[in-house]
Amino acid sequence: MLFTKSDALLDDLYEIAKNVHQTAIYFNEYKITSLETVKTFATEMKEYETKGDKLIHEIIVQINKTFITAIEREDVLNLAVKLDDVLDGLEFCASRLYIYDIMEPDQTMVRFGQLIEEATKQILLAIELLQKQKLSAMKEYIIRINDLESEGDELVRESIRQLFKTSSDPIHIMQLKEVYEVLEDVMDHCEDVADAMESVIMGNS
Repeated sequence: MLFTKSDALLDDLYEIAKNVHQTAIYFNEYKITSLETVKTFATEMKEYETKGDKLIHEIIVQINKTFITAIEREDVLNLAVKLDDVLDGLEFCASRLYIYDIMEPDQTMVRFGQLIEEATKQILLAIELLQKQKLSAMKEYIIRINDLESEGDELVRESIRQLFKTSSDPIHIMQLKEVYEVLEDVMDHCEDVADAMESVIMGNS
């Protein structure tokens, strides 16, 4: 059975996933209306990222203290790092909004926020099943994450196409295109987590 040596590692992994999901909720639901609010948003997102870094450090310490096989060690660390990539991407996007003074997120950003929140929810639910050793039940959440990532791919393609058709300001185009692509990267990172979970299932089936 997977990770029988230490339930604490899976608890730590769950805390990382929970922090990522809470960050995604904040990212999606926070209302940016002014320069001051976008500054607050970026600052709070940085705090979430800092918390995530601490959680990563804690799980690495726990891994080094726990007697588990090299394969299990790699599984846990890989999942933790992939989850941290999601968090880093969200914080980076928030910093771009602040640097570029983007105070009115458009429909593309709003939709990406919804997709990311939903994807991180699916990740959290899958990690809960991992804690319970219900590996086969994780598959439906992995499929859902992949579907959400595919929607993100289509969204960024269409949004950038429309951006070039409707905007004549090259700086504005550059800024929004970067934000869209960062958000797509976050969805890609969510899919990376799903792929890592799929590897755990395959390696322990």
